[in-house]
Amino acid sequence: MSNVALRRAWFQVHKWIGLILAVLIIPLSLSGSALVWDQALDRALNPGLYAASGSATIDPAAYAAAARGAVRDAPIISLTMPQGTGPVMVQLAGASVKRPGPPARTTVYLDPPDARVLGISQGNGLLRVFQQLHGSLLVPVWGRTIVGWLGVAMMVSCFTGLWLWWPMVGKWVKGLRWRRHRNLDTNLHHLFGFWVALPLFVLSLTGAWIAFPGVFGVFDGGAPQRGPARARPLAAPHSDIDTVIASAQAAVPGDVARIDWPTDRAPDWQVAFVDGREVRVADTTGATRAVPPQRETWARLMRRVHDGDGMSFVWQLIVFLGGLIPAALAITGVVMWWRARGWRADLAVRKAKA
Repeated sequence: MSNVALRRAWFQVHKWIGLILAVLIIPLSLSGSALVWDQALDRALNPGLYAASGSATIDPAAYAAAARGAVRDAPIISLTMPQGTGPVMVQLAGASVKRPGPPARTTVYLDPPDARVLGISQGNGLLRVFQQLHGSLLVPVWGRTIVGWLGVAMMVSCFTGLWLWWPMVGKWVKGLRWRRHRNLDTNLHHLFGFWVALPLFVLSLTGAWIAFPGVFGVFDGGAPQRGPARARPLAAPHSDIDTVIASAQAAVPGDVARIDWPTDRAPDWQVAFVDGREVRVADTTGATRAVPPQRETWARLMRRVHDGDGMSFVWQLIVFLGGLIPAALAITGVVMWWRARGWRADLAVRKAKA
């Protein structure tokens, strides 16, 4: 196959991937950009939940009691202490309903100095919509699989786009010129497509990795085992929170950052400290044991690279732009196709008249 014929074939692949999947690429990309800085977005959307009156804290048991008073008959999942300014967050289990996706949860936001309730979130706001849109396109059951295959298609689109961007004559640097066409949208498509191709390929690969853990689990020595997503926290643990914290701090002195309640699948308390160390406390005996640091697996690395969590600001900015630019490429690609369609129709009319 000649270079011209191969180029035409890749053009058809690239074109139809963009046209068919544009309606999915745009919401997937934009929601991904919004989730890069999800905590800042949540603060902007719900300022009242974060309106703490001070940074001084009181006994964690008071926060647990305030949360139980605000949301009755709901066992506590975890209690997160503020780091700097911000509220204490107590997460409680929602109703046990069989439905796809993560279990329902309620978060109570408390003022650190006095445990006053700042607000209650049921996890159904705009941020939750973005999370579901990016994770499953709001499609139950098959949504995650659709997103995974969309990531595969976007990897192919990145490869074919770079092939089409590469100048057929002359050095490759010619492709970096701004004016390769008389139309603004075409120039934007060529230039933005080149600069976003590699980051978008990485984001598409990591997205497919997350969507198909059983396929890529071979890189971690086998299919990854999912955590106890449906585990229910114990409604009436044997130990109280003050005893648990005292036992944990006796084993590992330091300031507590988070406390996880025991569940029906893991009947131990887990106490995390500000310095990153963690201790498990047996609910029935009070025995403590240190939690070894989590091994860095490919699955965790792919998740961090895709979300930008714990990564540098530069990479977070790249991930943010890696969501905005594909949406712009989808729009400019449709405009280019529509213009070419009209141009071919006019050419056919002129040929018929000739």
